[in-house]
Amino acid sequence: MEILILVVIMIVVGLIMGALAGPIWKGKRPLGATADYLISVIVAVGVGLIDWFVIPAMGFSDTMKYLGVAFEPAICALLALWVVRLARRP
Repeated sequence: MEILILVVIMIVVGLIMGALAGPIWKGKRPLGATADYLISVIVAVGVGLIDWFVIPAMGFSDTMKYLGVAFEPAICALLALWVVRLARRP
């Protein structure tokens, strides 16, 4: 049940980061708004799941797991959108 809640939260985080991408980069969406949302959701869910399983396997506490899941997916989603903008620059 925790995984389902995590995935839903990461989808919401990805959607928020996809929406914030336009104002952050002044509306430059080389692949369109839909692609921004898709990229950010995929990255946020992937990084969130990796953090959920890898951080405890590395021996860190649950507090570190929750901190990683809280911040890293959002940052990685924005980073992925920035890389897409750099790659699509003419």
